[in-house]
Amino acid sequence: MSRKGNVYCGGTLAGHIEETADGYRFTYDAGYLASPGTRPISLTLPKRPESYTSKVLFPFFFGLLAEGILKETQCRKLKLDENDHFGRLLKTSHTDTVGAVTVVEEPEV
Repeated sequence: MSRKGNVYCGGTLAGHIEETADGYRFTYDAGYLASPGTRPISLTLPKRPESYTSKVLFPFFFGLLAEGILKETQCRKLKLDENDHFGRLLKTSHTDTVGAVTVVEEPEV
């Protein structure tokens, strides 16, 4: 069972990110791709219908994570492993991120 999150840009569903056996996958939502005027969530992740894959968490998403004392506080309060970057992304990036992109965890089924 993989962990997943919905990626929003300016409150609009832009794509989906998930943890896989080989690393991570990000896929733009078809509706977001078809919508005129939408921008890529990052210059490193241009809009395209094919999924992006990576063995490590994409640098763009890693950049949404807190550092230093805020990271320590979040991990302590949420009982998260400081090295579980994807878990921290899903648990902390749904509000108050720098920029317009947020990530909302999909419930496990």
